[in-house]
Amino acid sequence: MDKSLWVVMMLIAAGTFAMRLLPMLWMSRRMKGRNQGGSLDNIPTWLSVLGPTMIAAMFGTSLIPATPSVVSWIATIVGTLFTLLIWYWKRSLGLPVLAGVAIYGAIIYIGGLI
Repeated sequence: MDKSLWVVMMLIAAGTFAMRLLPMLWMSRRMKGRNQGGSLDNIPTWLSVLGPTMIAAMFGTSLIPATPSVVSWIATIVGTLFTLLIWYWKRSLGLPVLAGVAIYGAIIYIGGLI
């Protein structure tokens, strides 16, 4: 592999780590400064919305296939619908994502055979 690929991977890893570490450090210092210990009542609204916002952004970008074709669009739509249905049924995160990815993969595989 080229060295530039490793540099990019390290930068992505550092950025991902920083997105998780910096808010945690900031919040822990803020709570210690106010002598509140582990109280969650004073968490700013923007910090509690940060995680779901990042997940929504990743979800939004994953809805557009990398190589647009009829099969990939069908797989994306069916996988998304299946994920939402399983989530509505189970109200958990792991099983719906696993099911959606499995359905997406199966449709892409079957579409490649046809």
